[in-house]
Amino acid sequence: MSEPKTLQQAIEFFANYDNCIRYLAESRWPDGVVCPTCGRKDVSYVAKRRVWQCKSRHPKCQFSVKVGTIFEDSPIPLSKWLAAMWMISNCKNGISSWEIHRALKVTQKTAWFMLHRVRLALKDDHETALYGTIEMDETFIGGKLKNMHEKKRKVLGGKKRGVVGKAIVVGMLERKGRVRAEVVSERTQPILHGLIEKHVEEGSTLMTDEWGGYKGTQFQHEIINHADAYVRGLVHTNGIENFWSLLKRGINGTYVSIEPFHLFRYIDEQAFRYNNRATKDNPLDDGDRFALAVSQIVGRRLTYKELTGKAASEGDARQSEPF
Repeated sequence: MSEPKTLQQAIEFFANYDNCIRYLAESRWPDGVVCPTCGRKDVSYVAKRRVWQCKSRHPKCQFSVKVGTIFEDSPIPLSKWLAAMWMISNCKNGISSWEIHRALKVTQKTAWFMLHRVRLALKDDHETALYGTIEMDETFIGGKLKNMHEKKRKVLGGKKRGVVGKAIVVGMLERKGRVRAEVVSERTQPILHGLIEKHVEEGSTLMTDEWGGYKGTQFQHEIINHADAYVRGLVHTNGIENFWSLLKRGINGTYVSIEPFHLFRYIDEQAFRYNNRATKDNPLDDGDRFALAVSQIVGRRLTYKELTGKAASEGDARQSEPF
C-alpha cells in the first residue's frame, strides 16, 4: 500500500507497526538512518527489538525511531500517535482531547498531553520574514465578563463587558500567503512596532485598522477606518479577521475552555493548518499536510512537567483561571 491519503487509509496503514517505523524513518532519515548520538551512518537494524544498533561504543548506542522526537519515552503505540497527528493536522476546527480519548481508547489526560506534544511539532520556526501586502490586526480571547461569577467580576473591575481580563493576540497575514500570530501583554506602539520589525521584510505594505499603536511605522502604511467602511479598494484587513474567526471557532466550539498560558499552542496549531491549506497554487491534500507535520517532530521534546509548569520545581505549577 502506498502512503495514505485519507484517514481510513492512514488507520489501515499504520495499524502495522513496521509501517509506522518505516514511514517515520524515511521521513526523518531520507538518505539513510543516522545515529542521533554520534552521527554514524553504518548502523544495523535489530528487527526483533525494532531498534537500530550503532557500531560505535557510547551511551544510547541502541536507538529507536522515537529518540529525539515528540514521541520519545512515550508508551503509547505509534499507531495511535500517528492517528492523532493526522486528525489534528487536518481537522479545520481542531479536535479535543475528549474526542481523541474516545476514538483511540486512551485516557483524556493522556490525549491532552499527546495533543500538546503534537502542537509543538506544528510550530513554525519563522525562518523567513513576511513580504508584500501585510494585514495586521489584534484580537481579544477570553470569556465574557457578563457570564463570570460576581466575585471574579469584582476582581476585574466590576464591568460586565469589554476586554478586561482577556488575552491579547496580534496577527500578521501575508495576503494570499502565510499568517503569524503571537500572544502579547499589551497592544502598545513599542510592542506592535517590535513585531513589525521582527516579522515583516522591508519594502512591504502594511494594512491595519485605525488603532494608534500601528502609527509611526517606517513601512508604507494604509489604514482602514472600520467606523466608515470595512473595504476601500484593496485596503482592508478581512484576511486576518478570517483567521481570527477560524481560531475562535476552534477555541469556542471544540476546546471550550483553555488555560491562558497554553493559548500560544492553540494559535500555533491553527496557524499550521492555515499556512498549509489547499490553494490554487499549492493544492495540498490531507496526506501532504500530515507528512509535513511528521517532518517537524525531530528535536522538539515536551515533558509533562514542562507542560504543566512543574519543570522548575515540583509542585510549582502555574495556576490560572480557564477562559
